Amino acid sequence: MSLETEINFTLNGRPVTVRVPVAMKTLTMLREVLGLTGTKYACGEGECGACTVKVDGRTLNSCLMHAVDCDGRELVTIEGLKSPAGMNPTQKAFVDHGAVQCGFCMPGMIIQADYLTDDDPQLTREQAQRGLEGNLCRCTGYTKVLDAVEAAVEAKRCGR
Repeated sequence: MSLETEINFTLNGRPVTVRVPVAMKTLTMLREVLGLTGTKYACGEGECGACTVKVDGRTLNSCLMHAVDCDGRELVTIEGLKSPAGMNPTQKAFVDHGAVQCGFCMPGMIIQADYLTDDDPQLTREQAQRGLEGNLCRCTGYTKVLDAVEAAVEAKRCGR
């Protein structure tokens, strides 16, 4: 017997109501219930950052958060960063600087980078490197990722 409950929250700017098992993780809800597969499942233990999402403006690993804890909150996934005008400055910087390799870790990496660049318009490369320590990538040496973060900071500072 699986206990379920109804939750209401804002997802990528839209109100959502969904019934979920009380033990379901947010990552599973996003991927399997809501069909948003941009957020990736990798370690399932909060160690790699592939499942990073924004919750109430802060980042966290969705594999560690129960879906019922989304009730009344605001979530943003990688799908929610794009605007009707196109990619946001962080996404564009990652593409323009060749920071996207295989793409598996990139949704979480971009969400974390977007949070860092929104949170601190004077973010330095060293601060970006520390801020991305929880997001692991096997394909890159992080140089292009850090170049992209620097470009995103500049683009946001200039209003692009």
